[in-house]
Amino acid sequence: MLEIVAKIEARLAELDRTLVDPEVLADRRRLIELTRERRQIEYVLEAGREYRRVASGIDEARQIIREGGDPELVAMAREELLAQEALIEQAEHEFKLRLLPRDPNDDKPAMVEIRAGTGGDEAGLFVADVYRMYQRYADRKGWKLEILSTSESIPGAFKEVIFGLEGEMAFGLMKYESGVHRVQRVPTTESQGRIHTSAVTVAVLPEAEEVEVEIKEDEIRVDVYRSTGHGGQSVNTTDSAVRITHLPTGLVVTCQDEKSQIKNRAKALKVLRARLYDKMMAEQNARIAAERRFMVSTGDRSAKIRTYNYPQSRVTDHRIGLTLYRLTEILNGDLDSLIEPLRQHDQEQRLQLAGTSAAGSSK
Repeated sequence: MLEIVAKIEARLAELDRTLVDPEVLADRRRLIELTRERRQIEYVLEAGREYRRVASGIDEARQIIREGGDPELVAMAREELLAQEALIEQAEHEFKLRLLPRDPNDDKPAMVEIRAGTGGDEAGLFVADVYRMYQRYADRKGWKLEILSTSESIPGAFKEVIFGLEGEMAFGLMKYESGVHRVQRVPTTESQGRIHTSAVTVAVLPEAEEVEVEIKEDEIRVDVYRSTGHGGQSVNTTDSAVRITHLPTGLVVTCQDEKSQIKNRAKALKVLRARLYDKMMAEQNARIAAERRFMVSTGDRSAKIRTYNYPQSRVTDHRIGLTLYRLTEILNGDLDSLIEPLRQHDQEQRLQLAGTSAAGSSK
């Protein structure tokens, strides 16, 4: 393990030298790849150095005990040895977790699409609630949030909301939100106090760079039309809304939130690029489906992943059987209490899978 730490440090030093090379600085694609690799190496090395520190403390304490000498010093070494031995297993485990191959998309910005499912207007109201929950989570994380597209149903409710999140580990954390979110509560229009069940679908996509997904002009059809909505300046007065159709795949993206046709086109292309990248990654992931069945589901948008029960103030994540009676806090953006256990479970399963594969290959 200590040799691995040394090798990682050597790679970090090599990357630091490479990243100041003028040829690399001029190559945007390579610069992005190497910068991401450096961030990942720093993340792994943090745990590796902690493991080395604890292991070194154990070696030093044992050396003092073996040499004997001052009884007081030996007694202190024995106490230090006990303390460090209590830490070494966890330090090694954390280092192994971070050594696992990481999703290369984790550091990318995220694109989040929330759509109303079953439940009519109540589902649309819950879309707004889920969007506010993600807004508050983004504020806690210090992420930048940019609205890309909205489609209102009734005042205060949405058929669909699409927005981007930019910041540290935006996709790496938000990807666990993909799936069907179910809500159980009494609608304000319910006179008899009956609990209704509604659902929304959340899709989280990694935002793709232009260098990763090239969209050729002859592969798209761009239609412009007048915006529709609940009023406001420029609505229904100019052809500012944009609909882009990707001809090879049939994917369609519309954007009408901006007054400027140019801005709507840029946002629509951003959404299209993310959807194309997601499609490409889904095709790659299909080839490793046997491995992914051991992991937490992060991409099946037809799977019910979570239930929000208002009468009981309960939130249940069905993937890992986690139930928390903290509905208000979670809706106010305390999503780490759900996402961190999901990440940990995912990592533990991947570590177990890696161990099983290693054991099999050694036979």
